[in-house]
Amino acid sequence: MLAALHETLDAADQAQGGALWRLAEEGRQLDANLVRLPAGTGVPEHVENALDVLLIVVEGEGHLGDGTERQPLAPGSVAWLPKAARRALHAGPHGLAYLSVHQRRPGLRIGPAPVEEGGEAPCALDRVCPDCGRLATERDARYCSRCGEELATA
Repeated sequence: MLAALHETLDAADQAQGGALWRLAEEGRQLDANLVRLPAGTGVPEHVENALDVLLIVVEGEGHLGDGTERQPLAPGSVAWLPKAARRALHAGPHGLAYLSVHQRRPGLRIGPAPVEEGGEAPCALDRVCPDCGRLATERDARYCSRCGEELATA
């Protein structure tokens, strides 16, 4: 499987935020998402309790915060975000596009999930509105409270 991420970015409207591409092949052990944050937007501070995440900046600039420190992000920057680490992303004046990669979560099931599968989705991407970039505060949100766009399903 080969993906041309720059072609995907070039084909999308500059103002379009959220996941522009997702790894979707059957039987995979990894999940990956190409995410664009429009200029001046971000992913609010949160903690991923279940998975490590690798973040690779593809385009634009911004910064990564951990509640106490801000690290600059530019094309080619790679950040390892260990599970249970506090993190927030903020796009600069030209936006920020990054690839997030993490271990795949087990599929959804009906009924209570075992405790070891708990936690929020990696970087809460399933709660980021693909239209306006707003992060839903409710775990079970299906639509964006700002613009009404349907949210991705994890």
